[in-house]
Amino acid sequence: MTPSTGERAPGFRARNHHGETVTLDDLLGPAEGGVLLVFYPWAFSGICTSELGALRAGHADLAAAGVRVVAVSCDAMFTLRAFAEAEDLPFDLLSDHWPHGAIAREYGVFDDEAGCALRGSFLVDRSGTVTWSVLHGIGEPRDIVEHVRTALSPR
Repeated sequence: MTPSTGERAPGFRARNHHGETVTLDDLLGPAEGGVLLVFYPWAFSGICTSELGALRAGHADLAAAGVRVVAVSCDAMFTLRAFAEAEDLPFDLLSDHWPHGAIAREYGVFDDEAGCALRGSFLVDRSGTVTWSVLHGIGEPRDIVEHVRTALSPR
């Protein structure tokens, strides 16, 4: 079930595109403005590349406000590394590859039929509480500029 605003965000443990183990608690520690957790279906696909490119464009403002951006997909770590390098992405890409889709399932954004995450986004404050979320289908692009605005607005 998708966590609602005001609920505790599900914890997780995953490897980023550099092979480092990352947990939600690790991310929240240095993130004064919280964590913007963005689930996406597939690396190198058109909509995903466009969305993460828009996050790259807003990353400096988010980082200056203490908001940590983390993007999650079911792709393997080496695919994510190639994607991050090809697109010059300055934030962590987390692999939800194995157990396949476990994090996306915890957040209620896994599509069993397609075998990947839907386009779910969650803003999690320093205490681990979801303060905002949005969910779109696989083929429905998100307004990433609005994501950045929302993450930068005071809560």
